[in-house]
Amino acid sequence: MSKIFVDACLGKETSYTPVWMMRQAGRYLPEYMAVRKEAGNFLNLCHDSKKAAEVTIQPLDIVGVDAAILFSDILVIPDEMGMDLSFVKGEGPKFSDPIASQEDLERLIGGEEAADKLTYVYDTIRLLREQLDARGDEKALIGFTGAPWTLATYMIEGQGTKTYNVCKKMMYANPELLHNILAKVTEVVKYYMLKQIEAGVDAVQIFDSWAAAIEPSKYDEFSWKYMVQIADFLKERYPEIPIIMFPKGVASFIERGLVYGNFDVFGVDWGTPMALAKEKLGDRYVLQGNMEPCRLYSKEATTACVEAIQDVMGGKRHIFNLGHGILPDVPVENAKHFVYECQRVSGKK
Repeated sequence: MSKIFVDACLGKETSYTPVWMMRQAGRYLPEYMAVRKEAGNFLNLCHDSKKAAEVTIQPLDIVGVDAAILFSDILVIPDEMGMDLSFVKGEGPKFSDPIASQEDLERLIGGEEAADKLTYVYDTIRLLREQLDARGDEKALIGFTGAPWTLATYMIEGQGTKTYNVCKKMMYANPELLHNILAKVTEVVKYYMLKQIEAGVDAVQIFDSWAAAIEPSKYDEFSWKYMVQIADFLKERYPEIPIIMFPKGVASFIERGLVYGNFDVFGVDWGTPMALAKEKLGDRYVLQGNMEPCRLYSKEATTACVEAIQDVMGGKRHIFNLGHGILPDVPVENAKHFVYECQRVSGKK
């Protein structure tokens, strides 16, 4: 069965513009919170394929989006490479053993061997594939990964950061070590994405959440080229599977004409004008995005933005989404309103 989201990713004509939201399976949904409570903690939920599949599907039925995105976390990759990951309540993810040297890096598992350890993710995908196929609808399943740079920031800093000073010190003072880390992570991500596709996802997205931490003249060297390597690896093996790139906060990178690579969809963050993205990239890539997530607090602000994006894109080569993830305190009815308005302006409603 043809899936409208997949068709849109590949630039085909669709009867309306599909819509989904980053972080759509999450804390704004009471149903999600109930399942998470049953699981005991966040990592347990990621490791429990049945529960992870349940929360992946929730937004399809509750909010009405056109695609589900696999419920997991980007940091399961360094966790299975051998780092010690924990989620501290109120503080977020932490590694007790951040990478500071080549010796630290060499103790980690790499390549396909590390990717093979993420069996619970592939089990979740296979379960979802069964459930989605049994429904008989057109809903697609998106797999995902963090980009090597975003993963490396956590692995080097040991936790989330506002300054990135530890990994950026490495960037300028010891670039060889940083490139070695990025190269090792890239090899794991290649096989992780490959195995997600083989388990049954319809498309994959590479999130570079911390792209804006790198100055534009260094972005290609320390992030984008590694993302392109992953896309090339996947396209060589599964050319029919859409690849979405989402580097957050890179308007200046786009303006410089530095976006290239064998992928299908460019995710536009909320700080990048949609008209700029269309001018620079719209002839080469389908564009996804890019409503400011905080507009979801107001139905009127949501409608105004959806209409403005539709005016720019005209329903062509576009997928509606937020310009980053939905926030935990957004009312569910406002999320439903966003989806409804995207469908209304593009002709479904």
